[in-house]
Amino acid sequence: MNWRAIRAIYVYEMARTFRTLLQSIVSPVISTSLYFVVFGSAIGSRIDSVEGVSYGAFIVPGLIMLSVMTQAISNASFGIYFPKFIGTIFEHLSAPISFVEIVIGYVGAAATKALAIGLIILGTAALFVPLQIQAPLVMLAFLLLTAVSFALLGFILGIWANNFEQL
Repeated sequence: MNWRAIRAIYVYEMARTFRTLLQSIVSPVISTSLYFVVFGSAIGSRIDSVEGVSYGAFIVPGLIMLSVMTQAISNASFGIYFPKFIGTIFEHLSAPISFVEIVIGYVGAAATKALAIGLIILGTAALFVPLQIQAPLVMLAFLLLTAVSFALLGFILGIWANNFEQL
């Protein structure tokens, strides 16, 4: 296993996140916050609680998972599609690295970004409603597995896509 190659792909993809900070981090957090405000004020004013949990706290896990899934798919698919689009994928293919190492690098970076966005949204939601996390380790494991699963799906979609419309 070529750990340097995996690290190089991972670091490059993470650096792309910090170059496009508004698109990568701020935009998903703001859009999820808007969902939270709209659903919380429009529907939450009519629903007191759902089995003892306030409506605001009830929708937080769904909004977090929505963001994690969409960000994992989009980051992984764009991460592999863009080198294919501009022709730099041939550098990866001609390098002495296996396809497994390429997948680990791209999927690991996409899952890390999605997981970070999910945790940032959790922190943002805590500003709006009081939250209680009953099993934090189970929550983190579930977030990680979801991020990796959907990043793998996004990687497959990025390989399959022939143009931006398909992506």
